[in-house]
Amino acid sequence: MYLTSRARALLRAGTWAVMAVMYLPLAYVLLLSFNSAKSFTFRGFTLHWWPNTLAADGPREALVRSLITATGATAVALLLGTMAAFALSRFTFFGRDSLNLLIVLPIALPGIVTGIALNATFKQVLDIDLGYGTLIVAHATFCIVVVFNNVVARLRRLSPNLEEASADLGADMFQTFRHVTFPLLRTALVAGALLAFALSFDEIVVTNFTGGGTETLPLWIFNNMFRPNNLPQVNVVAVIVVVLSIVPVWLSQRLTSGDS
Repeated sequence: MYLTSRARALLRAGTWAVMAVMYLPLAYVLLLSFNSAKSFTFRGFTLHWWPNTLAADGPREALVRSLITATGATAVALLLGTMAAFALSRFTFFGRDSLNLLIVLPIALPGIVTGIALNATFKQVLDIDLGYGTLIVAHATFCIVVVFNNVVARLRRLSPNLEEASADLGADMFQTFRHVTFPLLRTALVAGALLAFALSFDEIVVTNFTGGGTETLPLWIFNNMFRPNNLPQVNVVAVIVVVLSIVPVWLSQRLTSGDS
């Protein structure tokens, strides 16, 4: 498509404006992590808060809880999301489109609605004490969606003839999956798992309703950002969370960028 020099200049300016809106606040948080003052106003440069924060028990324990929760939710989402993707991609049955909508819907629902619904179900219907188990299940409800979408997209690009040829050569269903289907799905599964991990790791609203007092890293940030003495630690932890969130998303993008 041909664009005039003026149109290209406008697109370039618009792109830089979007990037500035998205990333200048993050850059300012990075700057505040080196702030000598306990405020949101930068007063001077210091490295004091980084070793102080890394040595503190609160953020470290919250990080471990977040990693446990995200790992558990990713494992559940990987299993269920893959199974659902195969069911909806490889078989035709009544209500398939409706089921597809129901699987994808949780990612579009407001977190507070999901949190309230799950909290009521766990406590009032199932009479379960809130903790790691409920937290992992709650996170898995929306992590399933990213795994499902990745696997479905890959399955739609795979020719069923490959699996049929494997069956014609005498391979059973499990051998076909192991030697034909799984190698072709591997990068999609890893990418979906990485995105699910990042999504769970950053979650705060659903966590607040279903964790039963389990303080993950995002919750630790929220609970401490209004305490002036802890504000420098909050800025440092926020930077760490950004970095830890970027890594799986970047890896996922790299894994899928070369796929046809």
